[in-house]
Amino acid sequence: MDSGRQEPRNDNPLEHLIKKLKTHHELAAEDHEALLGLPFKLRTLDPQSYTIREGDRPDKCAVLLSGYAVRHKLTGDGSRQILAIHIPGEALDFQNMFLGESDHNVQMLTRGLVAEIPRAPLEALVLANQNVGRAVLIFTLIEASIFREWTLNIGRRDARSRIAHLLCEFAYRLTERGLSPNGLYELPMTQEQLADATGLTSVHVNRVLQGLQREGLIQRDRRMVQFVSWERMQDVADFNPRYLHTREFMAAVAHLS
Repeated sequence: MDSGRQEPRNDNPLEHLIKKLKTHHELAAEDHEALLGLPFKLRTLDPQSYTIREGDRPDKCAVLLSGYAVRHKLTGDGSRQILAIHIPGEALDFQNMFLGESDHNVQMLTRGLVAEIPRAPLEALVLANQNVGRAVLIFTLIEASIFREWTLNIGRRDARSRIAHLLCEFAYRLTERGLSPNGLYELPMTQEQLADATGLTSVHVNRVLQGLQREGLIQRDRRMVQFVSWERMQDVADFNPRYLHTREFMAAVAHLS
């Protein structure tokens, strides 16, 4: 459902995007104002809704304001591989900005709110403002870094480490964004979705989660997850947050310990 007109500037939803961009690159006051000046429409999306499908022409960029989304591709027989999880504050379509056709899908995991920025003014700002363009490029390069880590995770880690790594990454990113104090969070994924993200079956995922709990590495209450020991989980997961390129990542780690 579209909200219609743009929100007032003192409560501009694009502040969420600016906060995310500033995590990795400094933005001057004029860059901040230029980003806040972009037109947008708010849209509430239900679980399983698509922000873009493979084959679509990208004509807008959705910024995730609440809820969670995944990026995925489908095989010819309909099997799904989840490539990334997205949390509030992240842009969902920078990868498509200068392409004529999307080569993958972005789908909501949960009900959520997005701000849709038309492609033309966003593209014009990125090309005209060197600092904003650099921030967007860095954001996109970090997404590529995360893809590389996910490829390594699926290709070379065992099932226990794969699941542990996904749990560590998700907790780390939420904590860095101030969304998950003390390492306690709700994992917004079913066991089937976890399987699609790790190249396992849902039965195997269930066994791994139960094993991590029996080992005293995590505590679970339905979808709520908490680490008993962040250091031990990092070891099991082979998790090093270097690939996330967060400038002050030790502050996030301190909240998880």
